[in-house]
Amino acid sequence: MTMLASFSLEGRTALVTGANTGLGQGVALALAEAGADIAAAGIVPADETGDKVRALGRRFVDISANLGTIEPVSRVVQETLDGLGGLDILVNNAGLIRRQDALDFSEKDWDDVMNVNIKSAFFMCQAAGRVMAAQGSGKIINIASMLSFQGGIRVPSYTASKSGIAGITRLLACEWASKGINVNAIAPGYMATDNTAQLRADEQRSTEILGRIPAGRWGEPADLGGTAVFLASRAADYLHGAIIPVDGGWLAR
Repeated sequence: MTMLASFSLEGRTALVTGANTGLGQGVALALAEAGADIAAAGIVPADETGDKVRALGRRFVDISANLGTIEPVSRVVQETLDGLGGLDILVNNAGLIRRQDALDFSEKDWDDVMNVNIKSAFFMCQAAGRVMAAQGSGKIINIASMLSFQGGIRVPSYTASKSGIAGITRLLACEWASKGINVNAIAPGYMATDNTAQLRADEQRSTEILGRIPAGRWGEPADLGGTAVFLASRAADYLHGAIIPVDGGWLAR
């Protein structure tokens, strides 16, 4: 196999949660460009993503699921298998963020974020992992964060959940490497998405953030594409438990 061919996802099927917009859409489109068929799962229909995936000549399945609970997890995996005939790649991207001082943070804002960002993500890994273990191969990519490494400000449940994603990624890598499953994570830096709209609208905070990013700009969803394709491909077969920052140099500063 040539080096270039090892990055191809031709004949593979990928399930991406939260693929209707932002980072999830960017990752889904990158995987489709590399050859994968795509299933999208989330509470908001991914019509635009589906149109773009089909325009690339790939199949697309849109699965309605509220990932604030683990109830639909098994159904999402089964609908992916039914619609695309397999499951080779899982991208756990769906996520919530709630901003409030820690002194005033509510139980609801804690539970809502933790349920989506870590609880459903783990059980999605479990459901997909059972399929992948049975077939002896699979790639799981969790979307972590800079706050998998740092404390952050005014986002206690988000920080806790993304720190948890880093831990779960490592644990599953240790358990499942011998089963032919690669479990890794991408840690995006400050990206221009709905989740950062408040930060970008705050002129002082946005200036502070940009002043620390060596690349000098907010990231775009497409910036995650190359890393996602790499982790989903055979080129990353010996990568287990890695958490790769895609942050414009934020952590290096």
